[in-house]
Amino acid sequence: MAKDLRITFLLDFYGDMLTEKQREVVECYYNEDLSLAEIAEEKGITRQGVRDGIKRAEQQLLEMEERLGLAKRFRSVQEELTQICDHALQIEAENEKNGGDPVIRQNVESILRSAKKLTD
Repeated sequence: MAKDLRITFLLDFYGDMLTEKQREVVECYYNEDLSLAEIAEEKGITRQGVRDGIKRAEQQLLEMEERLGLAKRFRSVQEELTQICDHALQIEAENEKNGGDPVIRQNVESILRSAKKLTD
C-alpha cells in the first residue's frame, strides 16, 4: 500500500477528529513507519482490518481538509511570512548601504520579531 505523505501533515491538523483507534493506527503507519502486519499484531486485529481502517481515516482526513482547508491555509500563511521576512531583510540591507537609519533598523527588527512569533 503506497503512503500518501500529505496524510502525516493532515493528521497534525485533524487527527483529534478521528476516533482514538483510527488515530492510533494511522500514527503507527505514518509516524512510526510500522507495517500493516506489525500494526495488526500490536492491535490484535487483522492486517485487512488495519488496511481498511487506514484507508477510511485517510479519506476522512482528506475530506476534512477539502471542507475546512486548514492545512492549505497554514502553508499559505507560512509562505507569506517567509516573504515578509525576506523583504524585511532586503530593506535592512538597503538601509545599511545608505547610512543605516536607526528608525528603519528598529522597524525591520520589529517586523522580524513579529514574523518569528507567528511561525513558532
